[in-house]
Amino acid sequence: MSAPISIAGKADWLRDRHLQHLLAVLCEGGEQARIAGGAVRNALLGQKVADVDIATTTLPEETVRRAEAAGFKVVPTGIEHGTVTVVAGGHPFEITTLRADVETDGRHAKVSFGRDWTADAERRDFTINALYAEADGTVIDLVGGVADLEARRLRFIGDAEARIREDFLRILRFFRFFAWYGDGRPDAEGLKACARLKDGLDRLSAERVWMELKKLLSAPDPSRALLWARQAGVLSRILPESEKWGIDAIHGLVRTEHGLGWMPDALLRLEATVPPDAARMKALAERLKLSTAESNRLQRWALTEPVAATTTETVLAKALYRGDPRGIEDRLRLSLAAARARAAGDDAAMMEAGGLSRLLAFAGKWQRPVFPVKGADLAALGMASGPKLGETLKALETVWIESGFALGREALLERARGEIGN
Repeated sequence: MSAPISIAGKADWLRDRHLQHLLAVLCEGGEQARIAGGAVRNALLGQKVADVDIATTTLPEETVRRAEAAGFKVVPTGIEHGTVTVVAGGHPFEITTLRADVETDGRHAKVSFGRDWTADAERRDFTINALYAEADGTVIDLVGGVADLEARRLRFIGDAEARIREDFLRILRFFRFFAWYGDGRPDAEGLKACARLKDGLDRLSAERVWMELKKLLSAPDPSRALLWARQAGVLSRILPESEKWGIDAIHGLVRTEHGLGWMPDALLRLEATVPPDAARMKALAERLKLSTAESNRLQRWALTEPVAATTTETVLAKALYRGDPRGIEDRLRLSLAAARARAAGDDAAMMEAGGLSRLLAFAGKWQRPVFPVKGADLAALGMASGPKLGETLKALETVWIESGFALGREALLERARGEIGN
């Protein structure tokens, strides 16, 4: 018999005394509690663990009673579904009673509580997400998740269509988890099921769709997952703007990110897959309910003209002052990635990439200069308040910009005196 698999040597967080105390409290009197899901998966892969979730045989009310008796803070975040959040040592832990689905409608599920670990595992989405670990780190694998994790294979638990019909968000999760943890080709049955049931995506809230798409776009390399999502008709279902524009630019962008040490940027990657059309970006942002900051960035990028590689730094500085610096930087990054993608056999593209890289470095260091003249300065010269003052101030700012921001306050005021004299 092979030795049991353990995360004990791979998970420093498992030694946390507050977590161990919490697990011990939940295991009193013959009950059981185990670390569940993503924390076990990521620990086995040697990856960062953001959240530690716990599955337990104790009923929700008993979980609350035990945790409070032990001095922990308890928040009943989803107690009707068996989930409470316990704050131990300053860290929140979601604790969920073992469950089985009684009724599902593609978005929500009615559940019954139980004590069957296999039933609890089989109601989850993918094998790699249905792993458990005891307090000592011993991994409990009831659905073949460890083998799939080692093979970098993403596979639905049981029948793929049945899992998807329980919650259509699992279609997007299939491509998201493939982007993060998969390799080679996606599981054929899972891919076919996603393609067949993609109409179910229309039943999901915009917030859930954008959350999954953003997580997919944030993967180290989402290009293969996006390609398969497009082939399955899933990408165009949730992002029709990409249908006639394509996702080919993603490959070059990801390679440039890796080559230049850029952090993955979901919004920039989104911009690489959609057309720079402000009206369509506004509609996209409204449909997917992007945040105000996300919506503004997307629309400003679309309204920003591309910057030629031969642009001088003086001209770029004027554009940065007059326009949207983030939109210009996004344009430069995408243009640089495209040029680098062509540069392998194209000397002109290599020179273009060099010019764009120079401009991007300049834009990254650029600080907005402060116009040195104010309305009060013109009033002090005797100019009356009103449209004339505003027009003069605007004209002086234009002169200042065209000077490359070189003209000082006194030189500008001298010009203003001439205007007043006229």
